[in-house]
Amino acid sequence: MESLALTFASGWASGVNAYLVVLVLGIADRIGGFAQIPDELGRWEVLAVAVVMYGFEFFADKVPYLDSAWDVVSTIIRPLVGGVIGVLLAGDSASMDALVGGAVGGTTALGSHSVKAGTRLAINSVPEPFSNITVSATEDVVVLVVASFAIAHPYIAASIAAFFLVTGLVVLWFAIRAVRRGWRRFRAWRARRKGIDSVST
Repeated sequence: MESLALTFASGWASGVNAYLVVLVLGIADRIGGFAQIPDELGRWEVLAVAVVMYGFEFFADKVPYLDSAWDVVSTIIRPLVGGVIGVLLAGDSASMDALVGGAVGGTTALGSHSVKAGTRLAINSVPEPFSNITVSATEDVVVLVVASFAIAHPYIAASIAAFFLVTGLVVLWFAIRAVRRGWRRFRAWRARRKGIDSVST
């Protein structure tokens, strides 16, 4: 269960910033030698790739519209990383635990990624870059804290991740409903305008 809690927390964090999660877990394995973290994440080549990709995401994630384009690309990457981490945390890739771990990590990552991508689309409607920078920096800090905390306190970290995931999904659902209502009103207004213009001519 402790491994599952760590998988859930790291899965949620992977959906927001997968490369930072790999860095946190990999560095923790290198420095602290935590038994629950697989050695594969602490390999130098894995850390090197994670550093390069995190550096790119750090800047791309803070530029309006580029962040949404990057989210589209990451729709496959983030859940995949979350699932792989879940399988690695389970230990034996041939076991049922690995299947559960991969499913939990991947599904949780997909959920948090969906919340992030939807939120960014809404934020991009604001014509200034400071919102993106603030939100992206906040996400980086939260992911760093949750992933780090999950190593020593997986249950608490999983509870925090669950809170963020549920809250984010609820907010996203209401946002989608609001956008749909706004779009219907806009279409109705445009139809009325066309009717008025046709009568006046």
